[in-house]
Amino acid sequence: MDDDLTSRILRDPNYQALKSKRSRFGWWLAAAMMVVYYGFILLVAFDKPFLATRLGSGVTTIGMPIGLAVIVFTIVITGIYVHRANGEYDRLTDEIAKAVLK
Repeated sequence: MDDDLTSRILRDPNYQALKSKRSRFGWWLAAAMMVVYYGFILLVAFDKPFLATRLGSGVTTIGMPIGLAVIVFTIVITGIYVHRANGEYDRLTDEIAKAVLK
């Protein structure tokens, strides 16, 4: 890549905004995922009797829907990120491209 093009991209205010927003949002999602995942692991480590509690008279325990919720949460936050990336981040990327390739 041309050094001049690289420096124009780095100086572009839209690039700075994109980098800041994407990074901040990514860290929030990573923190949320860590809280959910490590919360579940801590629950497994320190409160196994709670997770082993049966729901009703069947074989399903409380731990099963909680584990499923962790998986569903992961899918949901991935969808949230993709939705935001396809909207706001793509718009900013297009604005950057138009501004620096004049």
